Amino acid sequence: MNANLAPLSAALLLGALLAAAVWHDVRSRRIPNRLVLLGALAGLALHALAPAGAGLFRAPFGGLGALAGLAGLGAGLAVLLPMYLLRAMGAGDVKLMAMVGAFLGPRALLDAALWSLLAGGALALLAALCSGRLLALLANAYQMMLHALVRTLAGAGGGIDAPAAASGKLPYAIAIACGTLLHLLLSYLRVPSLLP
Repeated sequence: MNANLAPLSAALLLGALLAAAVWHDVRSRRIPNRLVLLGALAGLALHALAPAGAGLFRAPFGGLGALAGLAGLGAGLAVLLPMYLLRAMGAGDVKLMAMVGAFLGPRALLDAALWSLLAGGALALLAALCSGRLLALLANAYQMMLHALVRTLAGAGGGIDAPAAASGKLPYAIAIACGTLLHLLLSYLRVPSLLP
């Protein structure tokens, strides 16, 4: 396969899977398990079957191996699992990030996850602004930080409580897709990673 066509094909496959996840998430607020499972299996198969290389999206193109694909899948689960446990995110979002990890491997997944979290914050602010809920979002954040500060100063520990009123829900597949695609673009342009 052409040296430039192989990473492009992998990127198009991952992009199509992310687009399908965004479509489902926006439409029904659910990401189908079948989509995520098939995507994760495709990422793992590419890493296992492609000749050894620097990754599916790097030069020289090649698989990192089945274990690295599994490590990326596990890292994807681990990075968003705390947000799921805090009920700040759905299980489908966590599984979608795991699927991305199966394609990227563990090292690149951390960079894509950081971009996804930043994209999620920016999208949440934009959605709050467009829906007229920005003041409620800022008030919730202020109250959470104030309570944490008071508890810390009183010696009761500085945990942060959930906000008193929800400020809205965002289909987080959009943030994961934006962060992942931004990571791929920056990698292609050889922009250094956010992580050391």
